[in-house]
Amino acid sequence: MTIRVLIADDQAMVREGFSVLLGAQPDIDVVGEAADGREAVRKLAELGPDVVLMDVRMPVLNGLEATRAIVGNQQSGRSTTDAPRTKVLVLTTFDLDEYVYEALRAGASGFLLKDASGQALAEAVRVVAAGDALLSPSVTRRLIAEFARLGAPKGPSRKRIGQLTERETEVLALVARGLSNAEIAGRLVIAEQTVKTHVGRILVKLDLRDRTQAAVFAYETGLVHPNE
Repeated sequence: MTIRVLIADDQAMVREGFSVLLGAQPDIDVVGEAADGREAVRKLAELGPDVVLMDVRMPVLNGLEATRAIVGNQQSGRSTTDAPRTKVLVLTTFDLDEYVYEALRAGASGFLLKDASGQALAEAVRVVAAGDALLSPSVTRRLIAEFARLGAPKGPSRKRIGQLTERETEVLALVARGLSNAEIAGRLVIAEQTVKTHVGRILVKLDLRDRTQAAVFAYETGLVHPNE
């Protein structure tokens, strides 16, 4: 199945470069480009991409505001449509860009440094589209932990974890540490399909978009602690 991608960046050369790199992949189709966040939101409605590559620093409407608008629109309309949600992959120059903290909180599914290789970019798109694993676990885990620490006072109530079974709580903690389904299966000595089932139930019970948001939730509630 081909992954449809929309590239949002205010630099034409960056858009063109990413478009060429991704367009060379047999399973990825760049369906459009946007020079600012507002145009990205508008084109998303027109083109229905699976993934939006979203620069955080753009004019008119920045990547944070655009991500919040995209996620908010999808959440408000999810009861009337079964269409897959578009995932947002944030692009940043610095791995601890302050805007990335808020973009993840706003609903972004992951982030990628702009100096990543073409292969890393393509793989990041595939990972985010599948919602199957955290993007760049070692870096993403550090980023999420830091922003969760800074935002802890505003975090969700730990009581929500009570909705999960003991096994689901274990799985959530491992997801937050950046483990893939296969790694979690090995750690808990269960089938990988069972892990997928647990993850799916966790997302439904906690009303979360994907694994990245589940990891954010785990840090914010104190289930997992930074540097643990």
